[in-house]
Amino acid sequence: MDFYGFYTGRIFDAYRYLGAQVKKGKTGKEVVFRTFAPSASRISVIGEFNQWTESPMEKVHDGNFWEFRSEDAQPGMMYKYRIYDRAGKWTDHCDPYGYGMELRPNTASIIREMGAYRFRDEKWMKGRSDRRDQPLNLYELHFGSFRKPSGEPDAWYDYEELGDILIPYLKENGYNYIEIMPLGEYPCDESWGYQVTGFFSPTSRYGTADQLKAFVDACHRNDIGVILDFVPVHFAVDDYALAEYDGTALYEYPHSDVGDSEWGSRNFMHSRGEVRSFLQSAADYWLSEYHIDGLRMDAISRAVYWQGMPERGVNSNAVEFLRYMNRGLKERHPSVILAAEDSTAFPGVTRAAEEGGLGFDYKWDMGWMNDTLDYFRTAPEYRTRDYHKLTFSMAYYYDERYLLPLSHDEVVHGKATILQKMYGDYDQKFPQARAFYMYMYAHPGKKLNFMGNELGHFREWDEKRELDWDLLAYPAHQEFHRFMKDLNRFYLEHPAFSELDFDAEGFRWLECHAKEKCVYIFERRSSRERIAAVFNFSDEEQEAEIPCGDAASLKRVFSSELPEYGGRETRREKVIRSRKGKFTFCLPPFSAGYYAVK
Repeated sequence: MDFYGFYTGRIFDAYRYLGAQVKKGKTGKEVVFRTFAPSASRISVIGEFNQWTESPMEKVHDGNFWEFRSEDAQPGMMYKYRIYDRAGKWTDHCDPYGYGMELRPNTASIIREMGAYRFRDEKWMKGRSDRRDQPLNLYELHFGSFRKPSGEPDAWYDYEELGDILIPYLKENGYNYIEIMPLGEYPCDESWGYQVTGFFSPTSRYGTADQLKAFVDACHRNDIGVILDFVPVHFAVDDYALAEYDGTALYEYPHSDVGDSEWGSRNFMHSRGEVRSFLQSAADYWLSEYHIDGLRMDAISRAVYWQGMPERGVNSNAVEFLRYMNRGLKERHPSVILAAEDSTAFPGVTRAAEEGGLGFDYKWDMGWMNDTLDYFRTAPEYRTRDYHKLTFSMAYYYDERYLLPLSHDEVVHGKATILQKMYGDYDQKFPQARAFYMYMYAHPGKKLNFMGNELGHFREWDEKRELDWDLLAYPAHQEFHRFMKDLNRFYLEHPAFSELDFDAEGFRWLECHAKEKCVYIFERRSSRERIAAVFNFSDEEQEAEIPCGDAASLKRVFSSELPEYGGRETRREKVIRSRKGKFTFCLPPFSAGYYAVK
């Protein structure tokens, strides 16, 4: 390992040196245990291989690293580090660089031999891209609650078993990427993986490292990309993990005013080179060892600003860390996707790092999400007042490269599901949801939906329960699910909705001033096609003129009002007048249509 690079925050491969490394020994396999703990007075390894008695580690290199070698230790065995602080008090810790961990509430690390699995995804890896001028339709997934083998909260399919169920579903439903909520080991189910104790350990809830590799491999061989949620800002407070690892604040800030997060976790101290090297190595580990296709980085606003508050100022060390890490990851893995969950107005999030930006490929458009959902919560008689909530997103859209998220955060803990958020009673919600989703898929930007949105889920998401698949026994949900399948496929098959996502030539307003009618019309373009997207978000039939300039004809290619989707009669959508370049339609209440422009 490059030790100078480690201390200065410049390396991405510390996981190849630290942790439990399986090597070739004199008579067979040997495991080399190494950990970084500069303030420890002494450290021992305890584990299955020595009947949980202490095997003392020795200081190596500059005295800040500790090492122990064993030919008795074997892959699959458990171990811990017993770390003594300067006062002689000891705490048993899991390995910060460990490749596996026990299922909670147990806390031991597990020796894994990482080179055993052989991927068969060469074709996918060779053709992979960041999807900038291609469709990106993400299905956000919580691994343990998509489906369960029984009704018990702690019953889970393993990585490979869920792959057999999930992959056909994704292909049938028109999703070309998944985004999995954090898989680094975590102790509390209710944290959904965002309070991590094992940054290099795939959670044992769903199996082993090799099983996760097999899952990713299978996705790739079915042309499905895999993005993983990554948490570079904070970590769990559990004393067996990173907190006060060597008896001092090694990974965290020493002062609680900046060291404690709003989620009851500890904030990483990004000014320390060793911390930056740890996080950069963790990010590279998932991309290199598991062939993960990208990272969605959580809570970036809390890195950019102190405690996420612009009034407290920019955290320049954390900003520089993000810039350097993203640049290094893209140099090593040019085709991966790096996405930021960031709700701030900090400039240059998706600008290249070498140009002074943070170097992300995409930024979640939280403004679009909030404004749009607020609009659809509102009673139709007030939508004239809020008309420009749906035009505002395009006023800032070209400042960054955006992804439109309807994530897990929008369907939990009293927030109501996406379908529930639609104004009105049960029957009114479905046509509005169909029109809403057509607006989302036509709007510039990549797409993300949390699992269950496509079913018209009414129950808020609970990590202990699988999705309410029995909803599909009800006609309204069957029709809505069919609508979402067809809309997803339409998005994937029509380059007008993705090819020029970040080029002003790919979008133009045709009508954005029909305030009293709540009618919106815009055109999306690619090098091969033009599509006009027409929306009536009022509760009354509206007449709308579509000015398409040089167009000779409009042909409807998708509608929210088809009977098979639960829609009403479509005869009212026909053209009632036309003259060169202008077409006038009657639009049913709460309706949307896509029209090929010829």
